[in-house]
Amino acid sequence: MSRISSCFEKLKVEGRKALIPYVTAGDPAPGVTLPLMHAMVESGADIIELGVPFSDPMADGPVIQLACERALSHNTSLRDVLAVVVEFRKTDQTTPVVLMGYLNPIEVMGYEVFAEEASAAGVDGVLTVDLPPEEAVEFGALMKAKDIDVIYLLAPTTVESRVEKICAAGSGYVYYVSVKGVTGSASLDVADVASKLDVIRKHTDMPVGVGFGIRDDASARAVSEVADGVIVGSVLVNKIAELADQQDKIPEAVAAITGSMRQAMDK
Repeated sequence: MSRISSCFEKLKVEGRKALIPYVTAGDPAPGVTLPLMHAMVESGADIIELGVPFSDPMADGPVIQLACERALSHNTSLRDVLAVVVEFRKTDQTTPVVLMGYLNPIEVMGYEVFAEEASAAGVDGVLTVDLPPEEAVEFGALMKAKDIDVIYLLAPTTVESRVEKICAAGSGYVYYVSVKGVTGSASLDVADVASKLDVIRKHTDMPVGVGFGIRDDASARAVSEVADGVIVGSVLVNKIAELADQQDKIPEAVAAITGSMRQAMDK
């Protein structure tokens, strides 16, 4: 059983939902990411989505676009991100790590090389925003051979026939985008999310994580009541941006947010 599956199984037994924070690797500087990952785990994060900086993050709003710019200003590459995972695995063999980003850096590295190096680093899942399942046959097979989950996004506008197709192609968990638009762009309607999750669950037994629009303890708790996982990104990346000139304070400050969300979800 993969680390992601084990994580969700454990949480199910405990009657809890997964807290899945997203941060961009190398933001605001390369040395911050590793202690930040450990701090988030210590505060209650179950899975970490680690963003791979990209120059044209078209699914992301200005908050994460700026995070990518800060990381890229330090030339943070896909190999640098994998190196962070290697370091993380030296002391944490349990927490799943999902790389989230875009296809171009992986294409530049080469699918086979990426599969080998991601597996060796200890990566558990990959979410490439701009790779639809129809074009992921070779990539998906290489990831599956290395027991790395390929995670796909579903949107409010995804029709049911495509929900079925995407659920069949993916593994690990389904990432449901709760609002129309880019990351951080709108407030979510939890009742509408719950309705859409009912449709998704007709087509898969995989856990469903919900992201985009989760800003605080209340929204994290509300989403945890209908979803299997709560994915939070922009509010954390905003805090990182606020403290870009006080980098030693970032792990504690971000962990305070995730820890508070954890408590709210567990009430």
